[in-house]
Amino acid sequence: MDIDTELLRWAAALSTIAAASLVAWRGPARLTALGFVLFSFAAASWIVAALIDDAPALALQNFVLLGINLIGVWRWFRVL
Repeated sequence: MDIDTELLRWAAALSTIAAASLVAWRGPARLTALGFVLFSFAAASWIVAALIDDAPALALQNFVLLGINLIGVWRWFRVL
């Protein structure tokens, strides 16, 4: 396990927590949109970490989540 991969996992985990908090809070539209941007960053980070770790199930899951989150980004930034 490489230190860079571990940092990537931590960045992904903390981004996921922050994104979920912003989306669940249902505050202003800008913050919800930011939550989906963070979710997208986290999913992309998880994909890279999963590919490095040879974890195809995690990579596939986050590839699908990235697509869903990009729809969220598109939807919420249209509102702004």
